[in-house]
Amino acid sequence: MSSNAATAPAARRRLHSSTALRWLLPIVLVLFFLAILIWLPWQARQMESNERQEQLIADTLWVEQTIRFQLARDEESLRALAVELSAGHLAPSQLHERMARLLKNGHELLRVVWIKPDGQLAGSSDPLATPVELSAASKATAEITRKTRRPMYTQPEAQTHVPSAAPSAVLMDYHVPLFRGNEYLGDLVATYQTSALLDEMVPWWFAQDNQVTLVDRDDKVLARRAAAGPGHGVYTHKRALDLPGASVTLVTDSVKSEPQLLPNLLVGSVIVLSLGLLWSLLALWGHISKRLAAEGALRQQMSFRTAMENSLVTGLRARDLEGRITYVNPAFCQIVGYPAEEIVGKLPPMPYWAPEAMSEYEARFASVLAGKVTPQFETIFQRPDGERVPVLVFEAPLVDNHGKQTGWMGSILDISDRKRIEEVNRQQQEKLQASARLATMGELASMLAHELNQPLAAISSYTTGALNLLERGDTVDCGILKPALEQAGAQAQRAGQIIRSVHEFVKKREPLRQEVAIGSLLDGIHTLIELQARQSYVSFRTEIPADLPPVRADRVMIEQVLLNLTRNGIEAMSQVPPQRRILKVVASHDEATAQVSVAVIDHGHGIPDDVAQRLFSPFFSTKAEGMGMGLNICRTAIEFHGGALTFRANPQGGTIFTFQLPVTVPNK
Repeated sequence: MSSNAATAPAARRRLHSSTALRWLLPIVLVLFFLAILIWLPWQARQMESNERQEQLIADTLWVEQTIRFQLARDEESLRALAVELSAGHLAPSQLHERMARLLKNGHELLRVVWIKPDGQLAGSSDPLATPVELSAASKATAEITRKTRRPMYTQPEAQTHVPSAAPSAVLMDYHVPLFRGNEYLGDLVATYQTSALLDEMVPWWFAQDNQVTLVDRDDKVLARRAAAGPGHGVYTHKRALDLPGASVTLVTDSVKSEPQLLPNLLVGSVIVLSLGLLWSLLALWGHISKRLAAEGALRQQMSFRTAMENSLVTGLRARDLEGRITYVNPAFCQIVGYPAEEIVGKLPPMPYWAPEAMSEYEARFASVLAGKVTPQFETIFQRPDGERVPVLVFEAPLVDNHGKQTGWMGSILDISDRKRIEEVNRQQQEKLQASARLATMGELASMLAHELNQPLAAISSYTTGALNLLERGDTVDCGILKPALEQAGAQAQRAGQIIRSVHEFVKKREPLRQEVAIGSLLDGIHTLIELQARQSYVSFRTEIPADLPPVRADRVMIEQVLLNLTRNGIEAMSQVPPQRRILKVVASHDEATAQVSVAVIDHGHGIPDDVAQRLFSPFFSTKAEGMGMGLNICRTAIEFHGGALTFRANPQGGTIFTFQLPVTVPNK
């Protein structure tokens, strides 16, 4: 009795415990599903929010890259224009045309001007431009670019002194310093209006969904574009434009608000409970399938990339920030002649560096360690057998997926064939010039025969008279014999001078630039020009200033140019009255461009418009017996010296051919 009474409470406790467990499990399951019902919508909302944020970041990065790419194109165009300005290749009209073309191609540009060191305006994209006034910040930037010789932006600020800009517009100047050697020529300044950067470079579809703003380092608004109204501040992203000298950040603020939770959790619970298990199984199966497909695609892409790299003729070389080589492709190994295992992992000096260019390599490597790199340059590599290989190298930053620079990637091209072709072209050009000189001398042969006949006949007469005096047997009067012999010697020297002029003109030689005077060039071919002029009854005149500075040029090439131009002028006056047959060679010095200008002026029939368009074309000639290469060779020779050959109508009738040559810069 007592035993049953004792076991009953224990049984009731076990029954209560089992009942509690049976109820506890459903409660736990219900709470678990309720937690899932609450967590899933929140998680979905969070995922959607993350997706929107990630999409905004990706779009912002794309817009930033678009703006930076356009600015880089403008920078490249301005630097190219600066190089031509520094070399003095552009006339004022050409400079204005190039500046106007920059404004036409880049609507974000407000103006392009050339400011001299004294602050005066040297050139502008606006032909009616008044003196340009730079802001204090822009003047400070100009001083920095002068010292560093590197282009730089000014910090954007509101300016009111630019006539073509809106009142209180926020402007940003880009300065490119101009140097000719060590001489500072001023700055090439391009002005941007920050609002135009957004209007021209931000796509309309992006502006419809986001408020786009440019701010400075203090988050001060420089420009803003909000086509669909202000942003809600929920999804935002900032991206620095990384402009040298200026701190400008691109800020995007989406007009979208946060996604809402499901309006009815009970309806959502039914959907989730009914489809949850099936969705999870399908999702798991899909995930496994996608993973297998991704692994297969990755293996295929790796195989494709390996095959592509092995088939490239362009060498690829990756270096870390310390200059250590981390990767090379087979093409690079073939160029330098070393296997990859002997190159990868090595620090400079590299085994393929040529000894004669070691200082150049070391200087460039020091720049790489300092974070600066030359985007494009030519150099030479040395193979193990000592063979030199000329190469063209392109360098670019190597950035990881977090946007952090980890090193430098270089593309190397073997330009041996190109160098050989350039040498062959140079030799062919020399042969063409020699052929042109020989052809010219062929045309002058008859005139030379006539010209030499006179001194030779005079020599024969004088010597015959002297011999007659000697044959008489009488005492010879030296006073009578000496003048005859002197005249014979003078005529012999005259004939010799004609022969020497022809010999110097036609002999083959390598181009040699040296300091020569325009007057001495004309003296060297004066006899040849006079031969043609007298044959055609043309009066030949020269106007060479006594203080004309010398030029650095190849004497024979410029003599060929002068002879061709004067011969063309003489032939052009064959049908005009004799009193108008005047050929002039006029030289002058332009101190502003440091060039000597030479003009060949005739009073002939002139050049028709249809002929003028093709005048310098190879193998085009208005003469029945002409080859059509004379003026083409002349233009090539002048461009070889860094000048230009042009022509214009002579107001007094005829044509004026003009070419420029750079003045010899004295050693300091």
